[in-house]
Amino acid sequence: AALTVRFLTRRFIGEYGDMEFIYSHNLTVDGREILFHIWDVPNSQQVEEGSSEEKRIQWADSFVLVYSICDRASFNILPLKIQFIKMAKEGQSQEKVPIVIVGNKRDLHHQRVVSSEEGRLLALSLDCGFYEVSAAE
Repeated sequence: AALTVRFLTRRFIGEYGDMEFIYSHNLTVDGREILFHIWDVPNSQQVEEGSSEEKRIQWADSFVLVYSICDRASFNILPLKIQFIKMAKEGQSQEKVPIVIVGNKRDLHHQRVVSSEEGRLLALSLDCGFYEVSAAE
């Protein structure tokens, strides 16, 4: 949620509840105005097949999966989530689903438990994009 709010408003708010939100945002790209929607879902440590998670996957055209570089569990769940997304989306068509993995909290390097290299290697092995950022900065 902090990363989404930072992207949309350029402000950082450190604490969020466990709430789900859908945000709408206009952005101009190459002279064209694009309306996009962000379904911001709190991190869950499990993949819930046949649930609202599957509905969210069908709703979306692309995915940004965010983990904390200070939380190994949030990183370790990514391969299962990505596999679930790919099965649900790519099983229906031959198109590759755009997925980006984002390591957040880069400013907390002194609390880091997941290296940048681990993030890059995971993204490479799963054919995803990769970035490391700090919502606070």
